[in-house]
Order: sequence, then structure tokens, then C-alpha cells
Amino acid sequence: MAREVGLKFRVLDEKQMQKLGMGGILAVGAGSRVTPPRLIVLEHKPAAKKSSPLLVVGKAITFDTGGISIKPAEKMGKMIFDKCGGMAVLGFMCAIAQLKLPIHVVGILTSAENHISDTAFRPGDILRMYNGVTVEVTNTDAEGRLVLGDALAWGIETFKPSAVIDLATLTGGVITALGKTMAGVMSNDDALVKELDDLTGLTGEKIWRLPLGEDQRKHIKSEDADIVNSAGREGHPLQGGAFLSYFVPEKLPWAHLDIAGVADTEKNLPYYKCGATGWGVRTLVEWATKRANPTRTN
Repeated sequence: MAREVGLKFRVLDEKQMQKLGMGGILAVGAGSRVTPPRLIVLEHKPAAKKSSPLLVVGKAITFDTGGISIKPAEKMGKMIFDKCGGMAVLGFMCAIAQLKLPIHVVGILTSAENHISDTAFRPGDILRMYNGVTVEVTNTDAEGRLVLGDALAWGIETFKPSAVIDLATLTGGVITALGKTMAGVMSNDDALVKELDDLTGLTGEKIWRLPLGEDQRKHIKSEDADIVNSAGREGHPLQGGAFLSYFVPEKLPWAHLDIAGVADTEKNLPYYKCGATGWGVRTLVEWATKRANPTRTN
């Protein structure tokens, strides 16, 4: 697809990620010998553009058993949709390349299969992430934040973006809180949230802001590491955002979109057929278009 639309394309394999110290994505992918983890990097860079890029990162767990903290059997087959954040990034990158938007954008798909085997990571493990943050694993089914943490830290250090958005089917808790008609957004930047919210009327992809602050960050502190990957069910969507904040510089505009409720649908809707929805592609395309043409009116 990258060749077809003219995107730059790079894949980091497990050996390269091992050298870089990406303890999160390597741990999540360790249980699957057939499908090892990959960091897939797509770049749209018009020749004339020298400014800092936009960075968009998507969780692409190709199948999620929950690992040793195994999920219930009911609807386990739906776990093919745990890659929907990464697929939204893929669709977005292909779209802006075909539209030839005059803006530098990097998209990262952080991909692994969360499996059960004798090599799978375990509750009680302590991982060292790419940026040096240590994580106590308390639940192997809270794997998405582990793959995203490494990708965010590496992507930000490598490409020095002006703004960052990540998308992930991260928590069932966001469905409990918001249902299946809107995504939860957590951010360190009011202006970026307003920028995205202003686009939702145009795209039909609704968002609702959830809190992210020191209360949430303190809630996931660990006695044996810097943070835990899950601190129980209390405020679970907020824990996901708080976890990811440890991998994003405080002053860099960043928004986390928890799309667990909107990434797929079991019934036909006005914008979607039954199945995966591609939620986020329209909003990201409009966001990049607006950034590329600041004077453009909707």
C-alpha cells in the first residue's frame, strides 16, 4: 500500500526493537512465536516541507487473548478488532498521501499478538520501556498501553513532532462510561482537544473528554517499579491515559483517543456497515487538512 500511494515505509523487527530497549512491545509479543511483534512506520513528507511533523500512533494488536490474564471465551473472536487503532492510522496515511496534502505526517502502527504460551509475559514481570520508565505488570490484558508507550516514546524522540495523537481500543471501561457512540479523549492540551472537537460535527465521529491529571498518574504508581500497567477497575479508561502520559513530554500537545466503543459495530449504522468501522480516519484526515491549510473553512 505504501508503494501504491507513495509513502515512505519502514519496519522495525524484534531484533531491532531489542537493541532499542523496547521492553513493552517485546513483552506483549513474546507469547507468539509465529507472529512476532513489529513497529511499522509510514511517512508522508512533501519535498518542500521542512517543519516538524504530526505524529499519529495506533495500537495494532492483531489478536488479543488477554495473555495469561485470559479473556472470557464469550466474544473472543471479536479480538481481531483490537488492531483498529492501527488500521485507522493506516487508512489515514493512505488517504493523505492520495490527497497529496502539503504537510509532513508520520504514522506508526505498533503491532503484536497477545498470546498464551510458555514464552508469554506474566503478571509480576517488571519491564523497562524505551524511555527508561519501569512498569510492573499486574494484568497481561492491559497490553495496549505497553505497545503504545514504546511507540510514543520512540516516535517522539525520532521525529520531534509538533503534535501527537494516538488511537487505541484500549479499555472496556470506556464503553461502560460512554457507550458505543463516542470515543473518550484524554489530553495534556486544551487547544488540541478543541481542535478535534470542532471537527466532529463535520466527520460524525463524536468524542468526549475525560480527566487526565496528577490524581490519575499517582493512582498507577508501583512500589516495585515506576508504574503498574493496571491498578484495578477503578477509573480504568483514565488509567490508560495516565499510563501513556509517562511517555509523552509534558509540553508536547498530545491527545489519546480510546476508541474501544466505536471501533466496530454489531449492526448497520448510517455511516458504517456491521463490523469494523474505520473510526478516526475522517477526523484525522480533516485534522491534517486543516493543519496543512490553516485558513481553510469547513
